Parts: sequence; C-alpha cells; structure tokens
Amino acid sequence: VQLQAFGGGLVQAGGSLRLSCAASGRTRTSYVMGWFRQAPGKERVFVAAITWNSGTTYYVDSVKGRFTISRDNAKNTVYLQMDSLKPEDTAVYYCAAKLRTGLTALRERYNYWGQGTLVTVSS
Repeated sequence: VQLQAFGGGLVQAGGSLRLSCAASGRTRTSYVMGWFRQAPGKERVFVAAITWNSGTTYYVDSVKGRFTISRDNAKNTVYLQMDSLKPEDTAVYYCAAKLRTGLTALRERYNYWGQGTLVTVSS
C-alpha cells in the first residue's frame, strides 16, 4: 500500500484546510485509515481514523467538532476536513493504513505511512 498525503499549507487561525490521502497498491488489504500529526519537537500523535467499509470514525478529543474524517472508496482517498483551526494544530500531518480491523489511536498498529504534509496555522 502506497499513501500520498497532500493539501497542507498556511492558514490563519479560524480558517479551514482539507487534507487528502490517496492510497494505491493493495488498498483492499487495509481496513482502517488514520491521520496523525507531529508538531516540531514532539512525538507523532493520533488525530482521527476511519474504517474503509462502514465509515465508522474515531477522533482525539482535541479535534472533535472541528475536524471531520471521511473516505471515498471509489477514489481510494481519505480526507481530513479541518475547520476552526488553531495555532496548536500546526504540525506535519501523516496518513496511515492499518491492515487489521479495529479503530485505534496506537501509532504502532498502523502498517503503512504517507510522507506527510505541513499545516501551519498563524495567530
């Protein structure tokens, strides 16, 4: 499975961005897609995840109500709509694929990773 994330950029606080993650290769072997982020000098942390089949979602508390994860099965693409952005959302955002069922925030459970896209939120 190959993952390519894009859509990052510079936005003012309160603004919106939509990230995309295009999956290619043996995409039907993955059951869950996730977004993680890594701020400068910090660990990579979970943001949101979604199952390919049912579209069930899971979010970290800090983005609930502001971020929305969705998927387009026909395009093998997962999106992260980010609204009401805050400076603390600034990070490199990574998408990841998990080969087993079950939504999880555990980074080590994801098997494939995209290259990351930078989101910068100015105050």
